[in-house]
Amino acid sequence: MRNLLNRLTGRDAAPEARQEPTVTPDSGIKDQTVSSGDAEGMMELFQAAPSYAGPPVTAETAMRVTAVYACVRMLCGAVSTMPLHIYRRTATGRERVDHELWWLLNQEASPLFTSSAMREFQIASMLLRGDGLAWIRRNRRGEPERLDPLPRQATIIEKTGGRLRYYAHLDEEGYVGIDQDDVLHLPNVGFDGVSSPSVIGLAAKQGIGLAMAAEEYSSRFFSNGARPDHVITTDGTPSQEQIDLIRNNWLRKHQGTANAHLPGMLVGGAQVKQITMTSEDAQLMEARQFQVTDIARAFGLPSWMINANEKSTSWGSGLEQMGLGFIIYTLQPHLTRWAQEINRKLLRDRNLFAEFNVTALLRGDAKTRAEYYKAGLGGTQNPGYMTPNEVRARENLPPIEGGDQLYTPEVNPDANA
Repeated sequence: MRNLLNRLTGRDAAPEARQEPTVTPDSGIKDQTVSSGDAEGMMELFQAAPSYAGPPVTAETAMRVTAVYACVRMLCGAVSTMPLHIYRRTATGRERVDHELWWLLNQEASPLFTSSAMREFQIASMLLRGDGLAWIRRNRRGEPERLDPLPRQATIIEKTGGRLRYYAHLDEEGYVGIDQDDVLHLPNVGFDGVSSPSVIGLAAKQGIGLAMAAEEYSSRFFSNGARPDHVITTDGTPSQEQIDLIRNNWLRKHQGTANAHLPGMLVGGAQVKQITMTSEDAQLMEARQFQVTDIARAFGLPSWMINANEKSTSWGSGLEQMGLGFIIYTLQPHLTRWAQEINRKLLRDRNLFAEFNVTALLRGDAKTRAEYYKAGLGGTQNPGYMTPNEVRARENLPPIEGGDQLYTPEVNPDANA
């Protein structure tokens, strides 16, 4: 265990031979001896080290920042709603097959988790903790029956003999050791063959910490009594009774929408001055807005996708163009890693492969789809590359008789005579 801690905290491992950790139900992993010099490394390991701005940034505290929550929700929602199909390679390309794993991957991952919820769990775990893990529970014939989530914070990953071993603490089963072939492991950027750094630990820790500090400062400012919009000044030194009389008289005459535009009258040299926003207040607001953009950048999202105000976007103006940019630059790396993990651990036949259907995110508006389908069917008197039934399938319509034929324009032999 000490070797594992040294490796994960960036310290050189001792030259002693590696051994699998010994676990007991009561004490967990034995020999977890950590010196005071390893305290900082342990805090980094469990994402408990404070940021430079002050607040500690963990997976739980980070999700209290609205920008982080919006990024995680957007990515989880996009992946969880995508159909996952299984195809077979053929001599002419590929064909979609009705595989027994379809239900497991698209409807019910386990008796407690739908497939959509399982995807959300793995994506969120990958973003916030570095790795999204799910235990592949198999029957006696070795066929996958269910997928159970493995909490990353309660799972130790060790490399022994060129293979990975997962030691997880589960509520009902205690400590279990699982071989790499029985774990769907969704890694993040920076995977070293064993584990991955989280988005928080790799890129966004200081930005999230600064956002938390700015939010706390703003909250305390308002909770302690926000600065008034106006102040009444006098030339002399009035008594408390005179101060209360002037203030109450002003409030009685000008409070409420009905008195909003009445002219003000003050006597005795009293004056009303409006308090404007200071440069420090303006900088705080700008800093909070910048942190939203900075956090979105770390998660690979443009800030407009998490409802941050932007005047323009460089990803095009149409919904289809923006969806295409989101898929290509943000989702596709996650989808590719996930599909390859499914192919090598759930599909034993190498002629079969899984692929996410991203068409639902590229539907565009009705006019754009109509023009696309028209060209695909050969509406410009060119050979069609889509059949009527393929178009109907994309629009969730049933097939029609004779709808599987591609349009081919007739060639008139007398036209060139």
